[in-house]
Amino acid sequence: MANIEQFPFISVSGSPRERGLQYGRQAAGRVRGSARLYGQTLVNLGYSEQARARLIDFFAKEIGDFAPHYIDEMRGIAEGAGVDFQDIVMINARTEVLAKARAEKVQQADKEPGDGCTGALILPERSANGNLLHGQNWDWRAECVETAVVLRVRNDHGPDFLTFVEAGGLARSGFNSAGVSITANYLESDRDFKQLGVPLSLIRRKVLEQEIFSLAMKAVAATPKSCSNNLMLGMAQGFGIDFECTTNESFPIYPGADNLIVHANHWMSPVALSKLVDLGISQSPDSHYRDWRVRKLLNAKDKLSRQDLKNAFFDDFGLPYSVCRPPRLGSHDNLSASVAMVIMEPAAGEMEVAPLPALNRVFTCYSLTQEPRLSAA
Repeated sequence: MANIEQFPFISVSGSPRERGLQYGRQAAGRVRGSARLYGQTLVNLGYSEQARARLIDFFAKEIGDFAPHYIDEMRGIAEGAGVDFQDIVMINARTEVLAKARAEKVQQADKEPGDGCTGALILPERSANGNLLHGQNWDWRAECVETAVVLRVRNDHGPDFLTFVEAGGLARSGFNSAGVSITANYLESDRDFKQLGVPLSLIRRKVLEQEIFSLAMKAVAATPKSCSNNLMLGMAQGFGIDFECTTNESFPIYPGADNLIVHANHWMSPVALSKLVDLGISQSPDSHYRDWRVRKLLNAKDKLSRQDLKNAFFDDFGLPYSVCRPPRLGSHDNLSASVAMVIMEPAAGEMEVAPLPALNRVFTCYSLTQEPRLSAA
């Protein structure tokens, strides 16, 4: 196995502005890396400086209307890292920018890799220790292994939370001290960009700020979106639900009789499939067997541990288009890979993360209350 650098741990506290400054300063190199990566993406997609500015300004307004303190925090990140505020907006809205380019058939858009992911949630009834387990493999650009961090936020006006996120972003996968957890998976439909809404990363952040699970579900189901997405939510007390979301509607998927939720990158809700067209299969045709494989592996055992969840996410069936994807040449001279494996146990206040899991089985265990420590699969 390769000797791969673990993701840096960033811990912040104070007001939104103060947290942003601390975040930007501690993760400056990685924030600049994220800014370079997505700034170049816009160049590759043919955006002029004026077009880029208009797009970013629109999303900044949507973010400000949704939660003004996010703008304060993002300005702090930009100042702390020494980058332009527009770069931080771009990092947080990059899913929408790329999806919008695809929807508008912008030249080169289809050559960008799909933002994959295979996620799973195990209810306490199936868990060996009686705690809910929640995790995913994040499939995206392999170079993002050098631009991601784990962020811990000490929150004066809500629960503390941990999130694995691209540097400069406010949230991705994570959980909070109230026991609410979230992961997300790329989806695409014929409803995308029929309206514009709040960037998905900020909806995830809103979820992590909720002490009450019903309000976390409301943030997912009721917030207008620009494009489709799948959002899986866990509740440490013993519940989980998955929302397949379009721009203006959400379709719930509940745990099955096996007390599991498993989701990849294709629509599964029969109601959703009767109302929309799944356009994402060209980006991730392997999705149909990835979720099948994870469920099959998990159901091979009666009681499941973190290690069992890891083992399912390490699956290499269909390699290199597998649940655990090694770096492989993408469609635009980039490398696509499972950038990270994220395993969460909210009741224990812990998140284990492994960079490039197809090449590396060393995890760091991050905590809401303790310093990080290394662990192995």
